[in-house]
Amino acid sequence: MASYNVAALARLIEQFERMPGIGHKSAQRMAFYVLNMKDEDAHGFADAIIEARERIHRCAKCCNLTEGELCSICANDDRDHSVICVVEDPRDVMAFERTHEYNGLYHVLHGVISPMNGVGPEDIAFKELLGRLGDGKVTEIIMATNPTVEGEATAMLISRYIKPMGITVTRLAYGVPVGADLEYADEVTLAKALEGRQNI
Repeated sequence: MASYNVAALARLIEQFERMPGIGHKSAQRMAFYVLNMKDEDAHGFADAIIEARERIHRCAKCCNLTEGELCSICANDDRDHSVICVVEDPRDVMAFERTHEYNGLYHVLHGVISPMNGVGPEDIAFKELLGRLGDGKVTEIIMATNPTVEGEATAMLISRYIKPMGITVTRLAYGVPVGADLEYADEVTLAKALEGRQNI
């Protein structure tokens, strides 16, 4: 007995399944939702994906996502350019910005060092961070990698390189639960973690 199959629908479901955290049933729901969209909405959805892929790239300074050469944070002269908060992912920048407690700059690593997964310092935006520190303007680096084994190892390695430059290296206080991702932390927890940061 032949099974029911619509090839284009199966491909659409398969694409949604490739997204992190999306299982087969969720992918099916999303695919059917797209099929039920009005034509103009479906085209707008597809155009938004293509436009984002074509226009968004890494900031030339901090490696955060932007459409211009510099992101709006790096380009803002009102920010404190003497402090850089180092995070793993662009979503972490969004989380900190929601607190309205931090007025410095950021540096996005786009990952963490993980020898088990074959990820070394050359695979993240580590040398780009070091390149920002030569002019003597930066006085503090806040290590805000996630409190995981890999996040801790990355923070320790970066601090070993930066401390000899005479720059203070601090680590977020553990208001952030061990094993949690920063993007899911609430604003109060992140603000407390920032206030209670400590020297490494």
